[in-house]
Amino acid sequence: MASARSVMLHVLLLAVALAAAPAVLSDPPPLQDFCVADLKAATAVDGFPCKAPSTVEDDDFFSDAMVAAPRTDTNPFGVNSTRATVSVFPGLNTLGLSITRTDLAVGGLNPPHSHPRGSELVLVLKGEVMVGFTSATNRLFTKVVKENELYVVPRGLQHYQLNVGTGDAVFMAMFDAQSPGLVTPTLALFATEPAMPMEVLTKTFLMGEDDVTAMKSKFAGF
Repeated sequence: MASARSVMLHVLLLAVALAAAPAVLSDPPPLQDFCVADLKAATAVDGFPCKAPSTVEDDDFFSDAMVAAPRTDTNPFGVNSTRATVSVFPGLNTLGLSITRTDLAVGGLNPPHSHPRGSELVLVLKGEVMVGFTSATNRLFTKVVKENELYVVPRGLQHYQLNVGTGDAVFMAMFDAQSPGLVTPTLALFATEPAMPMEVLTKTFLMGEDDVTAMKSKFAGF
């Protein structure tokens, strides 16, 4: 039987692990009631510095970014995402959350991408959306999500959303980070500034230079 000292040690270690979990799993907790982002501050920090409390206004905690339905015919993917992150919604600063509205045309695709700083909770508001993500072992998890249903994508994993319904689709994506980040592999490879070395691309995709150049041309201007 374990000694009382051993049991107490295990309890202490568990308590320390639980106490540390919030700092590991999401943005750090705030140290005051609010810290409205000063988007004009010259000093760069990990996030944004706070506005002086005397200058904070009601509208700092309000956003109407999600009201209007954006166009989905401005790109070949049939998708348009409207983001409410700290950079456009200052009241989110230090609160560890943000939200994005994504509209998909019929057959529209939100191409594979990842969010290095946040997990994503998808809530479908309209239509039917296939949501899928791949794990570190290259296993694909996917599900057709219908109106008022939820699907969660773990932090940092590649995922996509595809409209598989007969009409337009709309979903909200909620994040446990004020700025979850966005990495789209196709753009990270074919639309970088400066350009990715041609040798890297030809060896990665087992293609000739002409094929890589043709691929890059498809993503010019993104």
